[in-house]
Amino acid sequence: MRIAYLLLDAGIGVFGTKGASVHVQEIVRAMRALGHEVSVFCTRRDSHLPADLADLAVTCLPVPKGLDPGRREVAVLGRSDALAAAALDEGPFDLVYERYSLFSTAGAQLSAHLDVPLILEVNAPLLEEQRNHRGLVHAEHAERATAASFAAADRINCVSAAVARWVGRDHPGASGVTVVPNGVNTDRITPESATSDAEAMPESPVRIGFVGTLKPWHGTENLVAACALLEGGFHLDICGHGPEAQALEEQVASLGLEQAVTFHGAVAPAGMPEHLRRFDIAAAPYPPGDNYFSPLKIYEYLAAGLPIVASRIGAIPELLESSGAAHLVPAGDVDALAAGLQRLIDDPAARRRMGTAARAEAVTRHTWLSRCEDILAPFTAPRDRNSSDTPEGAHTAAGRMPAATMVVST
Repeated sequence: MRIAYLLLDAGIGVFGTKGASVHVQEIVRAMRALGHEVSVFCTRRDSHLPADLADLAVTCLPVPKGLDPGRREVAVLGRSDALAAAALDEGPFDLVYERYSLFSTAGAQLSAHLDVPLILEVNAPLLEEQRNHRGLVHAEHAERATAASFAAADRINCVSAAVARWVGRDHPGASGVTVVPNGVNTDRITPESATSDAEAMPESPVRIGFVGTLKPWHGTENLVAACALLEGGFHLDICGHGPEAQALEEQVASLGLEQAVTFHGAVAPAGMPEHLRRFDIAAAPYPPGDNYFSPLKIYEYLAAGLPIVASRIGAIPELLESSGAAHLVPAGDVDALAAGLQRLIDDPAARRRMGTAARAEAVTRHTWLSRCEDILAPFTAPRDRNSSDTPEGAHTAAGRMPAATMVVST
């Protein structure tokens, strides 16, 4: 198939360093690996271009910089129409795939013009996020665009059950709502070569790693606080940048941990596998509160064969509880987080055992290729889109094929 991938969100560079950028790249890689031709239409490109995506067709229509929030929202709304028009010019396409973005109806417009299915990927309840964390000036326009996109979609892929519940609650008429969690590229991210006890150097510190944007809802300050309680040789590596960076550096200094913590800043996706291979333990210290994530970092930790200490919150228990790869601790409990880390610092055999289980979990259950097969399955088999056996109530606007639907409990 020819697939048009639409991304209106100007906060996500297709070739950026954030987890969202990694997500875009891996979905595109998996689609291409399955034999599909993908063209990307976006508002932000960025410069960390992986070699294997150098030939990817990318049309970028940037949003002007320096605008106040209200004018920026209006500019984004205009780019929605422009992206749809640009994709229409590059068509025809057999499928439209859009990452849900505020103010976008580009996917709905394009799929209607081409009379092809629309898959809408929903990673977060963006309306609530924007209101609570950044502010939303033209809320009615954002709400109408969201409603139009959800109504037009043949399939709405939500990264977690919590996101699916939000869609079902606020848009009860939406069809094709299903949960497809994040995944990982197990060819790109691989474990460090195994080291025996005899080969290990006792004087080497045990390296604890964190990967992610430094924002309040990642709980990195709790990880730093927990490290102040640890005994023995350890070193904390923090890979990522964000608004909490300065506060975290000040916290490290106030706790006297300058020699035990390294801030690596933003790491390009191409460099992340090497950083992960340097870790001995990985942490996902989410704080209490609403948690609707499908944490990309955890899938990468699994692929890297790392034992994990993570908060028992959101989708994390379902993902890790029976994996044998993690210690789960109460969200926000610094003492429990420190205890979980200390257990692994003190027990190299447990680290190796859990790391082996982590890698097996990633390879057998969570590859991006298998995720993409699930996403595209309803649209890859030839079907008569005007067939008389269309299930009653299925979404068939403009004669499109009915979506695969999974009932999500609320």
